[in-house]
Amino acid sequence: MASTGLLNVKHQLVFYGAYHDHPINVAIHIFFVPVLLWTGLVLGARLPVPSFFPQVHAVINDYLAFDLNWSALWAIGSLLYYYVLEPTAAFLYTPQMVLTILTAASFSHNPDAFSKALMIHVSSWIAQFAGHFLAEGRSPALLDNLVGALVLAPFFVHLEILFKLGYNPSLQKSVHTGITEEVARIKAIEKNKKKD
Repeated sequence: MASTGLLNVKHQLVFYGAYHDHPINVAIHIFFVPVLLWTGLVLGARLPVPSFFPQVHAVINDYLAFDLNWSALWAIGSLLYYYVLEPTAAFLYTPQMVLTILTAASFSHNPDAFSKALMIHVSSWIAQFAGHFLAEGRSPALLDNLVGALVLAPFFVHLEILFKLGYNPSLQKSVHTGITEEVARIKAIEKNKKKD
């Protein structure tokens, strides 16, 4: 993928959306992608950080905390990328991402946080794969572009919800037209492979 494509919101949403066209699969993703992000941040909180990282642990209350770790950097980096792609939608997503970061950091300090998060994380992935293979009838985007799929999934879900609420109709139309064309192209390729 060209570097210009990485910064083009329509290009990224068409890529991601082509793997998430079936309404059942979209519904599964709307529910499970935020769960995967949250549990992923809880699990990532266990990764050791280099000694040069400042030790930041701020407790806001029993349910909200901030730790400077790989999970926080992943979430903040993803959010910054969303601002590059679509600033207004990213601004609207910021409170949700901040809440996700803070609750995941707080929960990660519970003694059984890792095992609970891992169980929920694995179950959520199973639901995602079921949506792809049973509803879409094809493999998920992460098999073609792992980082793109993992970084874009929360923002794509957010934009799908915003589109349903009437956000940026011209972008929605453009993206959905692109998705329809890309799905048709992919199905044609798959059909030709079956003939061979």
